[in-house]
Amino acid sequence: MSLAQCAATSCSAVRSTQMRWWQTASSLAFAAALGWGLLAPHAAQAKEAQEGPASSTGSVTGSTEADIIAFINAQIQQGWKEGGIKGSPKASDLEWCRRVYLDVIGRVPTPEELKEFTQLSGDRKSKLMDKLLESDGYDREYARNFMTVWTNLLIGRPPARPDREPTNREGMQQYLRVAFLKNMPYDKMVIELVSATGTTKPGQEGYNGAANFLVGKLKEGASEATSRTARYFLGMQVQCTQCHNHPFNDWKQDQYWGMNAFFKQTAMREQRQGASIDYSELENHDFRGDDGSTPEKAETYYELRNGQMQVAYPKFVDGTTIDPSGYVNKVDRRAELAKLIVKHENFGKAIVNRMWAHFLGYGFTKPIDDIGPHNQASHPELFDRLGKEFANNGHDLRKLIRWVTLSEPYALSSKVVGKNSKDDPSLGEKPKFSHFYLRQMQAEQLYESLAVLTQKKGGDPAEHERTKAAWMQQFTVTFGNDEGDDATTFNGTIPQALMLMNGEMVKTATSVEPGSFLNNLANNGQQFGNNVEYMYLSLLARKPSGGDFGAMAQAGLTARGDVLTAYQDIMWALLNCNEFIFIH
Repeated sequence: MSLAQCAATSCSAVRSTQMRWWQTASSLAFAAALGWGLLAPHAAQAKEAQEGPASSTGSVTGSTEADIIAFINAQIQQGWKEGGIKGSPKASDLEWCRRVYLDVIGRVPTPEELKEFTQLSGDRKSKLMDKLLESDGYDREYARNFMTVWTNLLIGRPPARPDREPTNREGMQQYLRVAFLKNMPYDKMVIELVSATGTTKPGQEGYNGAANFLVGKLKEGASEATSRTARYFLGMQVQCTQCHNHPFNDWKQDQYWGMNAFFKQTAMREQRQGASIDYSELENHDFRGDDGSTPEKAETYYELRNGQMQVAYPKFVDGTTIDPSGYVNKVDRRAELAKLIVKHENFGKAIVNRMWAHFLGYGFTKPIDDIGPHNQASHPELFDRLGKEFANNGHDLRKLIRWVTLSEPYALSSKVVGKNSKDDPSLGEKPKFSHFYLRQMQAEQLYESLAVLTQKKGGDPAEHERTKAAWMQQFTVTFGNDEGDDATTFNGTIPQALMLMNGEMVKTATSVEPGSFLNNLANNGQQFGNNVEYMYLSLLARKPSGGDFGAMAQAGLTARGDVLTAYQDIMWALLNCNEFIFIH
């Protein structure tokens, strides 16, 4: 069921139970008149397009930013040609601006920021990227956004009982925030994450926030540390080969155990206060071998499916071996592993795939962390080139972000036109990126967007993150799936719709108390239509259409009568519409 269907279904329940006094018949009528879909992406503004953008030709051999972006465009256009399709027209400047704000700094732009963007001269998109990535204030939001993305990747979203977890979320966030703020080269960041030792909690002696990546992954012989390290940083799925050779690719059982042997010197100690974990410590210690008697050539034993026992020593996925000694003062196995990871050909491709998927919805492979001959990339030449260019440009994540966001596929409209309707990766086809793929906001993007709207941003970053983590707890519970996993996008279930319609953040956003967004709007001396336009720009990054105003009039939401109630109803409908929830 779509969010639109869900919302429509939920409306009858709201009418009968009157869950919020301000969810009036007018607001529900407005939502119904809109179909929860007149506010769907582009419907108010779209005109049917007949032709896609002009194609460029020729190969690119340079490595300037312009050359790399031109190569991206040429490769994507070649894929359209081979597929017999054309790209959609470009998104409007305001659509692109909203898109890039959500993807780069994790929130919607304000009307003032939209206006500043449209008033830029020359290459305004490039100038906006300079602003979001480099300027004081915005670079902190960029760091906060990708700190959140990477914290969720490396240690997961906030658990229900953080005091029972060996990881310290604040410590992980602090490390990543500084790394992204300083634009730490990605290879250096990965080396620090893989080889880290120290305590996990800020303020503790020996604190090293990077240690949080591995402290919770060392149980069961460090199997999770082995598999996650390979997946995240090399795009390799090795977990299936722990017990047997992989049935579909070249991964063998001995390769898993050779990789696992790099973690045999690693241990984690918990420091407790009663039943709660205060902090953890990741440390290296001498490994004397599984039998305890061979430290000079510390052996790991594993069992084949036929019951035979085999010996493994530290051996990287490309066959490179290191000194098998288990003595830390002779060889630090994880430090050696980190060096080998960042030199591997998959290293650049793995992060390119992850970042491409972050901005365009799909990577060059599916899943994004399964790279190899068994899983052919959608655009192999482009994939390979971007991986090499990333390495050649100092593993600079901000440069990689600029290449993607300033490319043609990222600038396309999400409208499906002509034959590119068959470009649908959700059906299992390889993506051709002929239009921008719709995707729902993540929970954190919703929170940050509402925080800007309700003026709850600013102050201590750590306190802001703690407040957000508390909000995420109810979100995860409400949106969890049957397997107990986090479900943090909006998939259209009734609990999701009810939470959006009646949640505390939405209640705050629609409040008319003195000092609230709507109260300030009502008392700014502007006309009703101007204030409605401001609401649309704040949430949807566009002005209301004639059809939108017609739906409001039909629902009785006009300047005549109780204006504050009209503002509330309009705001409530906008917050619960597809166009707000989706990145488009």
